[in-house]
Amino acid sequence: MNRTTLLLASLLTSTLLVGCSDDDDDTTPAAVFDSFPAEGALLPYQVLRDDLTDGKTQQTFEVRNGGFGSAMTAHPSSPTRFYALTDRGPNASFTGDHGKGKVFPTPDYTPRIGLFEVQADGVVTHLNSILLKRPDGSHITGLPNTSALGGTGETPYHASGEPVLVDDSQPYDETTNPLRLDDYGLDGEGLVALSDGTFWVSDEYGPHMVHFDAEGREIGRINPFADDSRVSLNLPAEFANRRANRGMEGLAVTPDETTLVGIMQSTMYNPGSAVKDLDITRLVTVNLETGAIGQYLYRQQKPQNSNSEILALSDTEFLVLERDGSFLYGGPNGAGAAKPDAQKQVYRIDLSSGTNLETIALSGELAQDPALGLTLAGKTLEEVVLEQGWEALTAAGIVPVSKSLVVDMVAEVNYPHDKMEGLWLIDNQRLGVLNDDDFATWSSGGVLEQKMLDANTVDGNRLYIINADLSVD
Repeated sequence: MNRTTLLLASLLTSTLLVGCSDDDDDTTPAAVFDSFPAEGALLPYQVLRDDLTDGKTQQTFEVRNGGFGSAMTAHPSSPTRFYALTDRGPNASFTGDHGKGKVFPTPDYTPRIGLFEVQADGVVTHLNSILLKRPDGSHITGLPNTSALGGTGETPYHASGEPVLVDDSQPYDETTNPLRLDDYGLDGEGLVALSDGTFWVSDEYGPHMVHFDAEGREIGRINPFADDSRVSLNLPAEFANRRANRGMEGLAVTPDETTLVGIMQSTMYNPGSAVKDLDITRLVTVNLETGAIGQYLYRQQKPQNSNSEILALSDTEFLVLERDGSFLYGGPNGAGAAKPDAQKQVYRIDLSSGTNLETIALSGELAQDPALGLTLAGKTLEEVVLEQGWEALTAAGIVPVSKSLVVDMVAEVNYPHDKMEGLWLIDNQRLGVLNDDDFATWSSGGVLEQKMLDANTVDGNRLYIINADLSVD
């Protein structure tokens, strides 16, 4: 069976997603959303553990699940329901005896998709969860991949500071009892729900784009690793040069469900970290029927911002959620760290306005490098922007997609969270916005603590409903 046939087999229908057409005003229960509280509504959570000591207060604190804020997407047939995605699980930066890495307070945590419903009284209820699984049906973890398949080089640690090992009851041994990694592990950040009941998830590790059935079992995979026997199609090789923990942060599907569109969170390390402080980022399109790949540039408002979500309005028009990492009121760092200029914004983009890097005519100094993608005079596009600015790309006929501001969440609702990561297209007048609460967990200097928005408020997943013009011609 060839790759195109595999892709066709995984796509059972081409039905429009609810919320993506102009006809949805007739079916959307407007009263539910019109009466939704302006300050938003918290999603419910469960406590994963409550026995850890907060590094600031020296009191025990809660690690919460929660965590349903890395992505969100419309339910294909129920207009008051949405799906939301967790990432790899509670974690925090830590350096121990085995080098830099992450503390995983619950290392066996299984990333999952939650189904939620907005009630008429403005309450958001959690209906169920779909735990993500390997093709054999066993649960995946959020632990890092091995280096050949998207590993970030992070060492996983327990909350005690001990490494997470294949057998934690035995001492570490590089050969017989190494660090526990997971080539099926995902740090999920993008989510699409198809009308056939299946899901696509994109992540920060590979980046991987993984197809799951309605029960959460993996049935397909796309990534940039040519030697990965699990894949049905490869992304351009340069996507393997993603910056660690800033991989494919957003994922969308066109209304006809034929084309996936992923966006990278930040400037890729293409070819290395010297380009880190730039505003050049990339989008990729994957036609699931033909296997055709497209690639475009997106220019951020300021260097090192995060593109945290993408959402389809039409085959070419999309919403992109772009943010910085600031807290309006200071967050865990206190009121003295308040950032009144915090950026949490949604932009409308049009792919047809940008240059498709995969189909641009190659001539003169333009060439396609098998590992680095399109180059100009032997330099990656990131290097060109670093050394000569965007003007050099324009002169070569390479332009980013157009963008225009749709929503400024700080101006709209005094958005207090650092992470704005979920977008839900309800209809052509309403947009759902969801934050990532990091399982209510934070760290300072490698020490775990409760994640606070201010001195009295623990961060939690909060849904906002925003009025905006989301219509298309």
